[in-house]
Amino acid sequence: MSGPPRVSILLPAWNAAATLQACLASITRQSEPAWQCIIVDDGSDDGTERIAARFARDDGRFRVLSTPHRGIIEALNTGLRLCEASLVARMDADDVMCRERLRAQADFMDARPETVGVGTHVRIFPRARMKPRLRDYEAWLNSLSCGESVRRDAFVECPVAHPTLMMRREMAALGYRDAGWPEDYDLVLRALQLEMRLEILPRRLHLWRDREAALSRTDPRYAQDRFTACKAQFLADGFLREASSYVLWGYGGTGRALRRALAEHGRHPSHIVEVKRSRLRQVIHGAPVIAPGDLLRVRAHRVIVSVARAGPRAEIRAAMAAMGFSEGRDFVCAA
Repeated sequence: MSGPPRVSILLPAWNAAATLQACLASITRQSEPAWQCIIVDDGSDDGTERIAARFARDDGRFRVLSTPHRGIIEALNTGLRLCEASLVARMDADDVMCRERLRAQADFMDARPETVGVGTHVRIFPRARMKPRLRDYEAWLNSLSCGESVRRDAFVECPVAHPTLMMRREMAALGYRDAGWPEDYDLVLRALQLEMRLEILPRRLHLWRDREAALSRTDPRYAQDRFTACKAQFLADGFLREASSYVLWGYGGTGRALRRALAEHGRHPSHIVEVKRSRLRQVIHGAPVIAPGDLLRVRAHRVIVSVARAGPRAEIRAAMAAMGFSEGRDFVCAA
């Protein structure tokens, strides 16, 4: 590569010897040649450093930094400080890039100077052991296709698969922080809170490996209750910033968990919307249970729809729109 890189790849690695070679090989095959790859070896003891060093010897676009084991957040921030390009692409050491990923994302960003970050669709592998819940998650991720859908579903789940993210310097400057929940979701929500524009390139350009030892399965910060705590914090700071009460649509497991998390921020439901007739006229934690048709008489309150399944969420969105409610202004979905 002659001249500065077009893209810096930020790649933390810890005990990734079993998958790192395939990962780095996929980077060398990129159709976009003007990249540098910053590999932060986070104190591995399994041969990760040896594999990374071999690639760096053969290709000067790779740079390896070995540090004591301090965890992924420190590794990410350390790597960010070494990235030279105006565009930073995330990559995980157990994943595989499709050949066109870097070029397609960089071209997308060049054509849209107002966009500060873009993710892609994914294919999760190995397919043989994928459970229905993971297939549903992949289908949901790949149903998002633009910035509007990123903003709309930001409180359903993290709307950008982190290892697919390419970001400009202004988003990268936010850095990663340990807030007690997933650092990738935290970064995305902070960017959206600052009204940064995030988009999705609707192409499957990333192979995302599912494995039992992944941080998302083993680290307490990635447990479901931590995702809920993260959503509650950003809802309290944003959508409910000027409201101490809200209407909660849905009181299943997700709705109950979100109510508890929001209560820690002094936000309590004024009413609870339920379609189950048996719950009507009940009072739950001081909030009367009402039918969907009664929403118009409590319209002064903002509404949080906390329903886990995509089908019912779509039906509720249609019903809210038919009643004249605007998503993002009058209500949000938070699974």
